[in-house]
Order: sequence, then C-alpha cells, then structure tokens
Amino acid sequence: MRQLTALDAQFLNVETTTTAAHVAGLALLDSADGSVNRAALAELLLDRLHLSPALSLRLVEVPLGLDHPYWAADPDFDIANHLFERELPEPGDDWQLAETVAQLHACRLDRAHPLWEMHLITGLTDGKVAIYTKVHHAAIDGVSGAETLATLLDLTPDGHLTRRRIPPTTTPTTTNPPTGPRPTPLATAPTETEDASDGSTPSPTPTETGHAVSKSNPRSAPATANGSKPSPTPTETKDAGGGPRLSPTPAETEHASGGAMPGSPAPDDDTPGMIRMLAGAAVRGVTHPARALQSAVRAAEDLDAIPVVAGLPGAKLIAKAARVVSGDGHHRPGLPSLAVPRTPFNGPISARRHLSFGSLSLKDVKNVAKANGISVNDVVMTLCTSALRSWLRERNALPEAPLIVAVPVAVRRAEAKDLVGNQISAMVAPLPTNVADARERLQAVGNAMSQAKRRFARAPATWLSELCSMLPAPVTSLATPAIFRLAGMAFPPINLIISNVPGPQFPLYLCGGRVLSYYPLSVLTDMSGGLNITCFSYDGMLDFGIVACPERVNDVWSLLAHLRTALDELLDDQVDDEFRNGAEADLVTGQPA
Repeated sequence: MRQLTALDAQFLNVETTTTAAHVAGLALLDSADGSVNRAALAELLLDRLHLSPALSLRLVEVPLGLDHPYWAADPDFDIANHLFERELPEPGDDWQLAETVAQLHACRLDRAHPLWEMHLITGLTDGKVAIYTKVHHAAIDGVSGAETLATLLDLTPDGHLTRRRIPPTTTPTTTNPPTGPRPTPLATAPTETEDASDGSTPSPTPTETGHAVSKSNPRSAPATANGSKPSPTPTETKDAGGGPRLSPTPAETEHASGGAMPGSPAPDDDTPGMIRMLAGAAVRGVTHPARALQSAVRAAEDLDAIPVVAGLPGAKLIAKAARVVSGDGHHRPGLPSLAVPRTPFNGPISARRHLSFGSLSLKDVKNVAKANGISVNDVVMTLCTSALRSWLRERNALPEAPLIVAVPVAVRRAEAKDLVGNQISAMVAPLPTNVADARERLQAVGNAMSQAKRRFARAPATWLSELCSMLPAPVTSLATPAIFRLAGMAFPPINLIISNVPGPQFPLYLCGGRVLSYYPLSVLTDMSGGLNITCFSYDGMLDFGIVACPERVNDVWSLLAHLRTALDELLDDQVDDEFRNGAEADLVTGQPA
C-alpha cells in the first residue's frame, strides 16, 4: 500500500468531462500469421502482470476526499475489464485507425479498476495489427510508462513462450517490488530523458544487436530472426465458434474460484481501512500548514522559472531572496522571457480528440545534429518549431513573440524505478517560431534549450511538485478543474507540451509479432492547450504522436507534413549529400517512400 503524492493526485484532480489524464501509445505490429490475438495477449498479460505494479493496483479513495487516495491490490481483478478487441471497417487505412484511437483516447479510465486498458485493433492493411494501450498519468510518467510496456516485449519472436508467472500466493506491492528477470527496457532514461545525445539507448546484450537491419529502413527486416513464423501460444484452444481462446478464460477462472486469477493480484491484507485513512488525513491536515510553508519557500526559489508568475514585477528578486532564506547560495543562470503569446490552440478544450502519427528517419536527424554540433533533442525541437511556425502562418496566426513550451524531464532515481507514480519535472523554454531563416532558427533553438538545461542542471526544478503540495487535498481536488479552465482562458502558462523519449534501436516483439512502430500519445488540458506533440525513438526511426482538440487544431495531419518538410529543409540546407539517409521515410507508415 502506498499513498499517492500530491503530484500523482493532481492528475486525478485535473480530469473533467473534457479532460482525460492518461498517457498512451499506439503500436503497429506484424500480426505474425495471426499469433497476435486477444487470447495470446490475455495469456501474456496474466503471465507478466507481476512485473509492473501499475497494472495490478486500484485506487482506494479516502472518505469525503479528505486526503489523497491510496494504491492497493485489486482483489476482484478481471482481465476482461482491461483487454478489448475491435476491427476496423474496410479499407482499414491509417486515417481510420487514427479516428478510432482518437475516440478511445478521449474516454476516461474507470477508477473502479486498475487504471489501464489495452485495445487490440485488427482489420488494418498489409496484414498488420495495432495495439492501443493507455495508463493513467497518476500511476506512471512517460519513462515508467515505456518501462511498463516493456514488460510485455521480447527480444526474439519466440520470447513470449518463456513463462515469467509467479506463484498465485505472491502478491505484488508497491513497497516490495518483485524480483527475478526483468524485461528489456523500452526506454532508458538519461539524466534528462528528452535529451539523449543520440536519441537511442545502449544495447544491453549482444543478442539484441544480432538482427539484420536495412540501412535505408531499419524496420524492413523480416518478422522473425530466422525467417520462420512463431508458433501459437501452447495454451490456446478453440471456443464453440471456432475462434481462439484460452482454456479456461480469465473470467471463468475468476468466477469458478471465487477469487483472483492465477498470476493476478490476490486480496491485499495491507489495504487501508477507513479508520486508518481518516487518522492519516487528520494528522496530515494538522501538519499541512507547516508543510505548505516549506513548499511555498521551495517553489519561490524557482519563481523566475515558473510560467506566468515569472513575468510579474519582482519575481527574480523574490526568487533570489527565497534562495538566501533556504541557504542555497548557488548561482542559477537566468532565463529569457516566458511571456506566452496567444495562439489558436490555447484556451479551453472540448471532450473530442483528433490525432495523427508518423515517423522520420533517426539517422537523418542525427546527421543534422552532428553537422551542427547540437543534440538530437535540439533538432527534434527545431523540427517542431518549424512545423508550428508553418502551421500558424498558413492560418495567419503566427505571433510576433516566440511560443513557450514545456518539456517534461524524468527525475526518477534507480532505487525508485519500481514505484508506482510520477517522478517528473519540467523545463520551460521559448521556441523561436518568430525566426524566419531555418539556419538561424536551428541555432536559436539550440541556444534556448542549452540555457534551459543549464538552469535545470544547476537547480532541478521542483516547483511542479511544490505547487501541487501547497493546498490541502480536499481544496485541491475541488479547485483544480476551475483553476485550469480559468488559466486556459485568461493567462495560459505555456502554449503546448513537447516530449521526446529515447528508446531502443533494435526490434522488439509482442506475442511473436514484430513491433514496427510505437507512437506515444499524451494529455491535453485547458491549461496546457489543445495540442500535444510526443516523440519516441525506436529501431532507427523517430515516431511522432500528435494529439489535438479539433476545436483548437482543425488539421492535425498537416503538422506531420510540416515536420517532414522541416527535416528536408535542414538536410538540403545544412547537410552534405553523403550525410543524408539514402531512402525517404513515409511520414505515416515509417516505410520507404
């Protein structure tokens, strides 16, 4: 049992009829002759559930909302509450897939169960299948979300045949994480997750680099290492209708035994009782003024880095005085103006979502970075800057001032990697969308990001967590939706959020099917605006997932086209021909054009 932190609880509080606070991903896979099916996924999930605590814990609310909720094992866990399947109508193209996933992404998770869902989507062209997975942001951040997905992935097509299930009597908890073999991490976080120098992760074992990868398109390798197709899951049988199923089904096991399924959480003796939760709430209520004062002082130390308030008169002086009071004598580099200009994608959002997804060559991005002496992350931010500039210019809405962007940064320590919840902070920096020349824009982005990184390195921003801790839990839960909506209308603190998470540069497999692409999808709120861009590097490509509120961004696919154009512009203008990747990548499929 573990109580949610103030930051974790804030992701619950922000949810309204128009805001769903989960992070998600859309994976495209080779179906491996049908081996990627619902029955195989159910078997895999039950087998590896113990490897990811976030998948087996449900919320336990404190009576009357007097304190932050707790995580506890779900005694009534049923895989049927989390695993779903649907088929696209013909022709099953990417636009239909995006529309279907957008509808799923707009729906909030059911808090009566562990806060995650997985949707198998069939009917795609070229024999592919898609898997859309979402987990509530209260349970995971971007990096831990990738690691959660990694528990289901393997290095070889037959890796799913190796069982990792623990005895039914063993109950995974947040305080005593399971031991045993860990799967290959899907994302390995450097000190600043969004700024891996090469956009990749090291290969932990020699077998991970033993797959043949095409130079022009790393994802064009065969579905299996030896050219053969993996065998179906041995436990798979046929139901009365002739379709694949598990024997018995998870629901049948649950009802027959009257308890939890094998490999799923058993009732947790440490589930908090009402008296215990009320007592804890009373203690924290009494001590909250002192803790709130400490949080206020710590937040004040970064007052000149907090959007909106950084522009108030005397903000820098107050921040400096707060650092003196706290005994922090370290010099902190200054930041440029964080005044937020008005754009079409800022303001209150609706409940609807549109999304687009596509891939760019990581090799091309690395070549641009190498030629200009900057990081891969700086190039990614430049591509986003250029795409946003083009999109706004087409609508005569380009502001004279640079856009202000928040970049999430993982601060999860190694000893906390198995804890459920968020270990994140944020850098806030300007995007020079007001710079017309591509070369000058690239350098301006590099300078702005370097300045933000230097500030973050000298004093890692904790203001996000501190601000969430300043108000009592009952007040925060009631006030957050109104504060977010008011901020979105009157004084948005940022224009949008852009995330870049480095991933492995070798192929991974799920139920025998090769993962071809993985497009991350994130959260929209009234405060952060109606547009979010997230990028994940995997197997030689940069996979972009763009989520938008259609009332704010009416054409989300054009942003992807502008990303491709922005990369072409940098390649043509700044990189010699011998640096350029030999094959173009289709922006939607990631395959050679």
